[in-house]
Amino acid sequence: MRKTVAVILGGGKGTRLFPLTMDRSKPAVPLAGKYRLIDVPVSNCINSGIVQIFVLTMYQSASLNRHIANAYRFDAFSKGFVDIIAAEQTREGGTWFQGTADAVRQSWKHLSDKGMPESILILSGDHLYRMDYREFKQVHAEANADFSIAVQPVTREEAPELGLLKTDETGRIIQFAEKPTTDEELNSMMVDTTVFGLSPAEAEKRPFLASMGIYMAKGKAMNELLHRDPSQTDFGKHIIPQAIQERHVQAFCFNGYWADIGTVQAFYEANLDLVHTLPKFNLFDPYMPLYTHARFLPGAKLNRASVESSLLCDGSIIDGGMVRDSLIGLRTRVQPGANIEASYIMGADFYQSGEEEHDRFVGICEGAYLKRAIVDKNASIGRGVQLVNRNNVSEYDDPQGRFYVRDGIIIVSKNAVIPEGFVF
Repeated sequence: MRKTVAVILGGGKGTRLFPLTMDRSKPAVPLAGKYRLIDVPVSNCINSGIVQIFVLTMYQSASLNRHIANAYRFDAFSKGFVDIIAAEQTREGGTWFQGTADAVRQSWKHLSDKGMPESILILSGDHLYRMDYREFKQVHAEANADFSIAVQPVTREEAPELGLLKTDETGRIIQFAEKPTTDEELNSMMVDTTVFGLSPAEAEKRPFLASMGIYMAKGKAMNELLHRDPSQTDFGKHIIPQAIQERHVQAFCFNGYWADIGTVQAFYEANLDLVHTLPKFNLFDPYMPLYTHARFLPGAKLNRASVESSLLCDGSIIDGGMVRDSLIGLRTRVQPGANIEASYIMGADFYQSGEEEHDRFVGICEGAYLKRAIVDKNASIGRGVQLVNRNNVSEYDDPQGRFYVRDGIIIVSKNAVIPEGFVF
């Protein structure tokens, strides 16, 4: 019998991250210049000693499959794996996943094919955080809970956008409310968060507990909750309220950095925060590293370049350009006179030969100016291009699909070509 199995939910269309999810699944979206979103929960699992990991997907999983195959190869004697399970048709039926709980239900035969796991850990594929799940499991085990939920203290301003949980003095969850809006609803969900280690001042500031979408359950309890009623398709709407009524559901309070980066604005802000002197998420943690595909690239090269408060990834070449408050991804090439400000350049999947450069230069060409932009992989930004959102529009779709604007942020599509002299 396996002790703990991790399940990472990544099956949605990722519409909130469009166009970054135009040609890839959400967990495969590049993060921090050299990682993918999926690397965050997988790395947390490995650093926590959990090495039996399933990723549930449904849309455009080809690049995710390649990344998983290249990045996570465990020792033959460890019995560790990262397996991708896609929605499938079987003799018993099968449809697209109808929700988070339905995804786990339809995949249950794969999760339990070697025996019922002692516990099952459910994770999201679009959150940025660093957590030792052993601490979560310890709280879950000591409470002898059937189901446990990771929670984070939040302010009154943040609370209406989140699923809130109310606990008793022992940390047992007794009530759940999905995105309450009225003062009466909010007041009814207030909790004395000093019970979870907050100071009186912090507890007054953050008197609500928000669900992080991270769950742990006994394998048997999860099996029973999922299969009693197949019409219950979502953890937040169906499974959790039912579990609170019938079983012991415990809260695990996490007070570290955690960000839902499932929208373009949140994704942009989380990535750009990494270039700060003291970022909220520390990529340089020696004890809980972020793992990914090892590419064996040379270090970044700067030729008479001006770089300020930026993060440059392996294999990038900044040739006489200026980079400020920006994140430069793998194999990015920047030509002389280019100006990149407050932008995330994802880089390229390959280096070009001289002949290929003549046909289409992949990178940022001479004299280009980018501000508050995300440039997806393998894009070509032509000479003298200006992508600065001059009219300060919030939403825009280029008729040719070359770029989009979401929340005022310009997103250049993967493989797009922005012609010489183009201004937006």
